[in-house]
Amino acid sequence: MARKPADQTVDREDILSAAAEIFRHKGYEATTMKDIAAKVNLTAASLYHHFRNKDFLLLNVLEGGLDIGIAELENIAASDLSNTEKLGQMIRYHVVSVAENVEFAAAMIFEVRPLLNASGGNRYGGAKLMEEFRARRSRFIARRDYFEGLFRNVLLGGICAGEFRQVDAPTVTRAMLGGHNWVSVWYSDGGRLSAEDVADVMVDTWLAALRVSD
Repeated sequence: MARKPADQTVDREDILSAAAEIFRHKGYEATTMKDIAAKVNLTAASLYHHFRNKDFLLLNVLEGGLDIGIAELENIAASDLSNTEKLGQMIRYHVVSVAENVEFAAAMIFEVRPLLNASGGNRYGGAKLMEEFRARRSRFIARRDYFEGLFRNVLLGGICAGEFRQVDAPTVTRAMLGGHNWVSVWYSDGGRLSAEDVADVMVDTWLAALRVSD
């Protein structure tokens, strides 16, 4: 099948999904722009019409993974529910989102380090391109910290309200989110447990671990 030229319409989301899938199976370093272009039936040159280079493409994949469901998490965190109810709903929503978007969630585990080491430049770019990339990368890191903070603040609220026992909130929050993201590695659609079943297990386990003993 002939590859599509640059001026033919290609869905940007299809490119990001293809890139996330290939990153998941091959890793960022081993993946080439040619691999991604072939997945969406583009020429490699045409792919550069949509993304400056592989570093920018990775950044877009990670931004997409981070933004999945963040508005809903904000709504839950700002609601009038108890902290226990908030945390349960946030865990459930996050786990189901990860299970339904495994390629993007896996990138959040394995490809953040390559992002931190990336320069954003290439032989066609220069200082301006690298500066743009580093500014966007900084915004991504700040957004990731904000995402983590949504969970951490609810956890701290529960501790202050006496709903949860005293724990080190930053450590527990990172362990919790790490466990959620790791679902993307082992979860299989159509397997023994549905995404909702996995989420129920996660909610029950974390709330039981945090609940104040009678």
